[in-house]
Amino acid sequence: MSRFIQLHILTSYPPSNLNRDDTGRPKTAVVGDCTRLRISSQSLKRAWRTSDLFEAEFKGHLGTRTKEMGVEIHKGLAQQGISEKNAREWSRQIIAEFGKPKSDKKTDKNEDLHVEQLVHFSPAEISAIEDLVARLGTTEKAPTADDLKLLRKQHSAVDIAMFGRMLAKTPAYNTEAAVQVAHAITVHKAEVDDDYFSAVDDLNNGEDDRGAAHIGELGFGAGVFYLYLCVNREQLQENLGGDADLTQRALKALITAATKVSPTGKQNSFASRAYAGFVLAEKGDQQPRSLAQAFLKPIKDTDTMGRAIKELLTRRDNFDTVYGPCADSHVHFDVERGTGSLEQVAEFIAA
Repeated sequence: MSRFIQLHILTSYPPSNLNRDDTGRPKTAVVGDCTRLRISSQSLKRAWRTSDLFEAEFKGHLGTRTKEMGVEIHKGLAQQGISEKNAREWSRQIIAEFGKPKSDKKTDKNEDLHVEQLVHFSPAEISAIEDLVARLGTTEKAPTADDLKLLRKQHSAVDIAMFGRMLAKTPAYNTEAAVQVAHAITVHKAEVDDDYFSAVDDLNNGEDDRGAAHIGELGFGAGVFYLYLCVNREQLQENLGGDADLTQRALKALITAATKVSPTGKQNSFASRAYAGFVLAEKGDQQPRSLAQAFLKPIKDTDTMGRAIKELLTRRDNFDTVYGPCADSHVHFDVERGTGSLEQVAEFIAA
């Protein structure tokens, strides 16, 4: 079994604002002394793990990432008739096993029932919490130290197995991510443009005021993005408790999501959904390497996708010439030429 799976993906996005910075404009990066559009790995991973594709494939095998589990616990206890004082106190005791609760000062927003950092709960842990809440409703006694042993090191949460989790309070229950995802960048120089728009009031007959009811401005950009993923297959299978079948399903779902699922940012405004135009998949035990260097010099060509594919494969071949084969085997599909298929790549990485 090859330890590492590497995926090199080229996707062309039309005008879009898939991943915004703190000012609401598309994220960028300076690469090769020029500005590129960028989609963060966090944005990509969230789009994949919350997609309908993952939900359909891994029902019962997906975690929940939240600060508000304490609110749900409190609600469950209250519904069983536990007093407000006990429900709040016991909820804080339970969530304290996963992270540091916020100030114990009660607020209208129940902030005292939140943990300070996002916690990724596995289905097994959520089930253990639900069982404990039901038991407390029956006994009406405070949870014991044994009751509060809710963390699970072994679980079958595919998203946690892929992308990891960190619990600052209890590092023994951390999960090392088996999938590394780079920030996607355009293979060419790109500018952020501004869309100046106005909206008209439907009930304004124009007799007294012909002006717009709303005026706004929205940043956007377009381009061909290069995305690199590295999967440690051994780590993924270990994270999934040695389940080889679930590991294969996870790998197939990952390549499908990475090639078909777009981040949700401003989709209603731009409908910028896109499928990957080219994917190169590699397997082997060799030290992984990105092929981002292929685009250090920005592409200037009317056939941007075709040129990007050529530069990517040339860089792969040059690495092999200098270092020796950087993978044992590889396969690709190319939408431009109508060769290969997603199914073929998925079977290749899962085999």
